[in-house]
Amino acid sequence: MTTVTAPFGTWPSPISAALVAAGATPLSSLAIAGRDIYWLAGRASEAGRNTLLRRRGSQAEELTPAPFNVRTRVHEYGGGAFAVAGDTVYFSHFADNRLYRQAGSGAAEAFTAPGRQRFADFVVDAPRQRLVAVRELHGEDPHAQPLNTLCAVGFDGSERVLAEGHDFYSSPRLSPDGRQLAWLTWDHPRMPWQGTQLWLADLGTDGLPGTPQLIAGGSDESICQPEWAPDGRLHFVSDRSGWWNLYRRGAAGVEAICPLQAEFGAPHWTFGNSMYGFTPAGDIVCTYIDKGVSRLARLAADGTLSPIATPYDEIRELKVGDGFVVLLGGSPTIAAEIARIDLARGEVEVLARSIEALPELGYLSVPESISYPSAGGRTAYAFFYPPANQDVQAPAGEKPPVIVISHGGPTGMAASTLKLATQFWTSRGFGVLDVNYGGSTGFGRAYRDALKGQWGIVDVEDCIAGAQYLVQSGRADGERLIIRGGSAGGLTTLCALTFHDVFKLGASYYGVSDLQGLDDDSHKFESHYNEYLIAPQPQAKAVYAERSPINHTERLSRPMIFFQGLDDKVVPPQQSEAMVQALQRRGIPVAYVPLEGEGHGFRKAENIVRTLEAELYFYLRMFGLHEGATAAVAIDNLRD
Repeated sequence: MTTVTAPFGTWPSPISAALVAAGATPLSSLAIAGRDIYWLAGRASEAGRNTLLRRRGSQAEELTPAPFNVRTRVHEYGGGAFAVAGDTVYFSHFADNRLYRQAGSGAAEAFTAPGRQRFADFVVDAPRQRLVAVRELHGEDPHAQPLNTLCAVGFDGSERVLAEGHDFYSSPRLSPDGRQLAWLTWDHPRMPWQGTQLWLADLGTDGLPGTPQLIAGGSDESICQPEWAPDGRLHFVSDRSGWWNLYRRGAAGVEAICPLQAEFGAPHWTFGNSMYGFTPAGDIVCTYIDKGVSRLARLAADGTLSPIATPYDEIRELKVGDGFVVLLGGSPTIAAEIARIDLARGEVEVLARSIEALPELGYLSVPESISYPSAGGRTAYAFFYPPANQDVQAPAGEKPPVIVISHGGPTGMAASTLKLATQFWTSRGFGVLDVNYGGSTGFGRAYRDALKGQWGIVDVEDCIAGAQYLVQSGRADGERLIIRGGSAGGLTTLCALTFHDVFKLGASYYGVSDLQGLDDDSHKFESHYNEYLIAPQPQAKAVYAERSPINHTERLSRPMIFFQGLDDKVVPPQQSEAMVQALQRRGIPVAYVPLEGEGHGFRKAENIVRTLEAELYFYLRMFGLHEGATAAVAIDNLRD
């Protein structure tokens, strides 16, 4: 095929916005029952609903057809929306927050009453005919914080509180003999990756826990994923060493079983996260993050850690069966997929792909993992995706525009798994820099704590330093630098554009512009997060005012486009709308795309298409590349 020459950003690409929306099926929430494997798949073409699938033998079947949506909104972010025991599944239906039971090939039946309660993180306690779950009870006042407890939900619909008094609960785990229950708690103002507590209690004949015993954790130690070994010993992940490592409760107390400067855990944004499990013989199969890259390994009883070969650079979760492991993984050339790995033979069988038909490799950009110096002597990390399109070349001497991505969280992590949403840009001649700024997960607690009191500063500095690093190394056009981010990454984007003069354009997806407003409107889970990220009250008020972009719009002179779900409860629409109105008044080119029926993150296929095409149009118009701009969006204050 003949290669054509075209300016960066205008390259014709087979990776359309429709392909991005239709091709990506979100996969999550693995479970194993015997030889059967279960997972959730998102359906963008069905308003983003989650459906439960089961792989039995060589066939996968859908267990929860429309209108069922297997999802929960406990903590707003959800997760842990179903559990399996034998041939029966139990799940939360998003539309009514009721719990349903589906046995074998029978129809799903609700067994809890309608109400203001939500449930998540289920454990099946079959002998007692109940689920143990986290319950979030909402009152009539929508502004009041809900009550979180650990609850027993009987198969007859009864509800019985097992533990209460803490602000948050997660990870209930029954011992193999059913006589003990372990769980995690934490309290305001901490987030679970700052400090949690692991509790253990004996269960009486009535199924109620006795006096709980504190096993590990505290205000400055994050515990995650408690699990019971087949021999009845309690294991968990703790960051007491500065890294999320594996520990177990022994006769002499808590003992480390694999000290390593790597992360065997991840932040608890959603329920049900799983990064290790046990073989029937008691070995641990685990995944851990080493310098931003995932590894799979088997940990023997003597502490020997043996690698297990996989084609994946990112492993998001795993479950262990008898002789096999199931994981959700990806790499720069593999979109997220669910795979079954035979532990004896090492054979990899792909069970489900998030993208069934990938573009040819010649249209895909393979990222380079880079580190670079940032402010204050820090080293920051990122993945750089150069423009890539086998059909097109840029004019001689031209350097590409680069989009810098500031991930959400901000305690999140950029990974290198193939995403068509990234390739949409690189195949059109944009470079993309996906930044793991200070505060990101995957590099130890000290790196994560670099953002303590510094949100809007350290993250911004690391994004700016990454862009300048690319310019200095000749890989980016310094006059066409873009920054985009969603949620917390939206604040990074807005701060970079308001308080600095490096980026020329920006895109905010449901981004934070007003820190005080975020506190006033935020849901319970994150209602005190800013005390860690910014400053504790009452002194925070002055810092909020100083660091909130909405208070300094006179300093913002860069064009921006904003995308906002109108049903967003995490970052309410007024956060974006206030910023848009300020830019309109100042005469700065600005576009606003509000989306009905979308919350914090967009699930509907038509909206994924709309936002990508609008963002591309906005960038091209701002750079004067009118010939490549086709899907118009209204831009206020546009001057041709």
